[in-house]
Amino acid sequence: MELPNDALVRWRLILGRRAESANAAFRLDGIDEESASLALPLPEGMNLTHVDQMLSFVYDRGARVGGTGDTAPYIPEWLAQMRALFNQSTLAMVQRDAFERTGLAELLLQPEVLPHLQPDVRLVATILSLKDQIPDTVKQTARELIRNVVEQLRRKLEVQARQAVFGALQRNRYSPIRSARNLDWRRTLKSNLKHYLPERKTIIPERLYFWANEQRFHDWQIIILVDQSGSMANSAVYACLMASIFASLSVLETHLVVFDTSVVDLTPYLNNDPVELLFTLQLGGGTDIAQAVAYGARLVKRPEKCIFVLITDLYEGGSQQALLEQLRALRESKVQVLCLLALEDGKPEYNKPLARQVAALDIPTFAATPDKLLEVMEQILKGARR
Repeated sequence: MELPNDALVRWRLILGRRAESANAAFRLDGIDEESASLALPLPEGMNLTHVDQMLSFVYDRGARVGGTGDTAPYIPEWLAQMRALFNQSTLAMVQRDAFERTGLAELLLQPEVLPHLQPDVRLVATILSLKDQIPDTVKQTARELIRNVVEQLRRKLEVQARQAVFGALQRNRYSPIRSARNLDWRRTLKSNLKHYLPERKTIIPERLYFWANEQRFHDWQIIILVDQSGSMANSAVYACLMASIFASLSVLETHLVVFDTSVVDLTPYLNNDPVELLFTLQLGGGTDIAQAVAYGARLVKRPEKCIFVLITDLYEGGSQQALLEQLRALRESKVQVLCLLALEDGKPEYNKPLARQVAALDIPTFAATPDKLLEVMEQILKGARR
């Protein structure tokens, strides 16, 4: 069965130039402009050949032989064209692939490149991993880009964090202060259903219930341990941002510890500018998780009121046995331990055998987005009040 030309265009751009040698129907010069416009609306002055060259820069590199490949494009122009062609989510995906396949990260050292990049967490992690190499002429632009990403994420996540944490902690006591603002409608109605008067179609409550409105200081402790090896760079960015938000909540005593083969306690920096906090990260290097967990365990004050979040892909460069023993001891002490294999969107790569052993300790072991982490924390805090 023959495919319509617009479908051929899409498949040709997906499969790349190697498809032309397999099937002559995939030759771009045989596809008319009308079919091309149906398959992919193109900006003025751009044709399929331009699009093919832009995508080939990323996706056909492995197929090039000798000197037959196209000249590498001027990166700011390439990025501008990609921005005109694709929506934000597709642009971010192609940009990510360009980092991984072409060494585009090195081009961040050019001052004219940064303003053209699509800001997201992966870009932030890439810049931070190169921060010691970025020239002074680029550093201010890099910081502004990072600040833009951080402020967007913080506005969203801070609201969710406050709702999750305060909603779980403040609404676990009933208050003698009788005000409409503090009325617990749900419990009041449920407890007084027996006083329903059918003839009046109303409930005459015998007792009203009110939420407590008191402020509570450092009611719970949260300890976040973050693997800052290269494979966990995106998770480290999210973790630092989440920790800075938690530190702004009076009911939580927040600790942030990052590690590779050494351990660095960033807790004193949590009340500083989140961008400056991110610039303290040293992304890359090996991993000694057991050493980091041992340090974090010493920070625990009240085990029954402590959430211990270990963020790592579990590729342990130290002793796996020591790590498992320390996690078991934490769990048995009534600390609420979570092992996050990643703190970001997407499917993580992790040490599956070790993850199964950690999960066997009755420790939740999973990948999560920041939203999901907040949901789990809310469940823990609500469960503790019962």
